[in-house]
Amino acid sequence: MADAMPVVKIAPNNPVFDLPVLVGIEEGLFQKHGLNVMMSAPYEARENDTADRPIMTRLKENLFDCGSADSYNVCEWASIDRLERGNRAGNIAGLRSAVAAQAIVTFEEALQVPRDMADVPVVVQELTGSHYTTIQMLESAVGAEHVKIVNGGLPYTRWEGLKNGTYRAVTVMEPFISLALKDGAHIVTAAFYRGGEVVAPHLTPEQRKAYYDAENEAVDLINKDFYKYAHHVAGSAKGALKPNELLKAFVRYKHVDYYASDLFGRAYDWMKERGLTEGQSVHEKIVVS
Repeated sequence: MADAMPVVKIAPNNPVFDLPVLVGIEEGLFQKHGLNVMMSAPYEARENDTADRPIMTRLKENLFDCGSADSYNVCEWASIDRLERGNRAGNIAGLRSAVAAQAIVTFEEALQVPRDMADVPVVVQELTGSHYTTIQMLESAVGAEHVKIVNGGLPYTRWEGLKNGTYRAVTVMEPFISLALKDGAHIVTAAFYRGGEVVAPHLTPEQRKAYYDAENEAVDLINKDFYKYAHHVAGSAKGALKPNELLKAFVRYKHVDYYASDLFGRAYDWMKERGLTEGQSVHEKIVVS
């Protein structure tokens, strides 16, 4: 029966953001709503997304841009950036269901509050949620000229660099916030944010509705029993964090929301003011729907 259903392939992001999709597949919710949803690549393939790799050759971006995936989620600002940079048109169809924190963490006693971070290098993954939120967390505290961003690749790589003393401070999401606190680091500041659901134009409004109806049901299951599914998120820590050690304070899940054009406009203007777009006419390439 699944073979007769429309196939929707999802390019993998970090599991903390993909959790409703993983639960929807695991619990048969997408099939219930008439869709055959699958991941277009294993999560292990993301290990090749090193710090020096060009953005559009990273796994999820490349899979979507070349047509091997029909959708992926990414932070709100990056959803704009990737469609602007890429060769394939797409829709930003909604705000994803994961409401997650990025946190600046450190072991240094002298770094306690955002004002302490003036001219201190903060390691992020360039042009991802860790990058954009770091700017937002620090800019008003120390001034844009004193925000020092260093590109350090995937979260696990950043965390390892902090733990072995290579980096003074890094910005990470779950499960690495929980892991950092477990291992004695502390949070300087944190910010919650959402992301955009990027979808291919060929997905019909009916298919998109079915997809989000299933995803919303998955959200309800996660909120009912988070630790039943926490192993998906904790797995990124490669055994260093048990699922029951994952804190619930730094990620929550809610139903997908419509991405209003005024939200898009504010996000794009913020990016443009800071030189974080390629300067193309984004409205010609992106449909907010």
